[in-house]
Amino acid sequence: MHNPTRPYHRTEIDLLFTKVKAQMHQQALTRGGDGIAHYTDCYTGQTLRGGDQYDYEHIRSSEAVFMMYRDRLTNHEIAEVVNCPENVSVTLRTINQSKGKMLMEDWLANPMNISNHGINMEITKRTLANADNGIYKKVEEIISRKL
Repeated sequence: MHNPTRPYHRTEIDLLFTKVKAQMHQQALTRGGDGIAHYTDCYTGQTLRGGDQYDYEHIRSSEAVFMMYRDRLTNHEIAEVVNCPENVSVTLRTINQSKGKMLMEDWLANPMNISNHGINMEITKRTLANADNGIYKKVEEIISRKL
């Protein structure tokens, strides 16, 4: 059993996040086809290109995932969960900075956030459901490896 009260720790999360971002960038360069990265914003559906002001985004925050699973998973295992492909995407920097560590549903409760940032609710709901599903599957995979 892991210490269910251990403090939030993101060293392993950040190490893996760096690798995931590098892989995503390579894939985006391939998609771009012209040496410029090509992404789709996970909340607006807007096309983002290299040079645009975007951030790599944990859909569900690393801290929230850590706190949820710290009683069952090691820090390294939590890093795998946080950085699963379904939970990492790209969004406009203005959205990421505005949202901060807030749960996306809480941030969306303010209608001004939706209108000011051009949030596409259908895309956002799919993004959140996909992240939750990916996190669940990754946790199940890790737990099954331990059996």
